[in-house]
Amino acid sequence: VQLQASGGGLVQAGSSLRLSCVSSMSIFSLSRIGWYRQAPGKERELVGVILGGARTVYADRVKGRVTISSDSASNTMYLQMTSLRPEDTAVYYCAALNGEDPYWGPGTLVTVSS
Repeated sequence: VQLQASGGGLVQAGSSLRLSCVSSMSIFSLSRIGWYRQAPGKERELVGVILGGARTVYADRVKGRVTISSDSASNTMYLQMTSLRPEDTAVYYCAALNGEDPYWGPGTLVTVSS
């Protein structure tokens, strides 16, 4: 599975941003596909994940501010982020699980200025 994330950039606190992740496989055929992020000096953490193409789970720290959606026609997953905070600054990665095999795409940097 090849994954390509895009849409990162420099934004001001309080603004919104949408990231995209194009998958080489049908999103709905993957065991799970989702977003992770890694802030400077911190460990990579889950943002949210689509499970079996049916259910979406979000990390508590972003719940209510992010929405994951997908477009089956283009095999694209989106991460809509609102009310961005400086602590949301991180490299955002899309990742997928195909059976038991994990796949990671290159990240896209999101920088939120105060």
